[in-house]
Amino acid sequence: MSILSFLLGEKKKSASIAKERLQLIIAHERVGGKAPADYLPALQRELVAVISKYVKISDDDIRVNLERHDDLEVLEVKIEIPQA
Repeated sequence: MSILSFLLGEKKKSASIAKERLQLIIAHERVGGKAPADYLPALQRELVAVISKYVKISDDDIRVNLERHDDLEVLEVKIEIPQA
């Protein structure tokens, strides 16, 4: 960081501001409550789509599980990849 940008203040780009806000919202939601993870089915579909670009798999070949233990969340992803 240059002295000039430090003194005058450097404006952040809108993308970095949006990213910071999204991170704050996600962190707040995770701390605030123990609501069910509604994003897991969408996450599973997206993982299948990405992995399917490289290896032929079906929806049944991937398992996504979220476990909560006190203040800790564990996201477990199991993917069965067929042998070549």
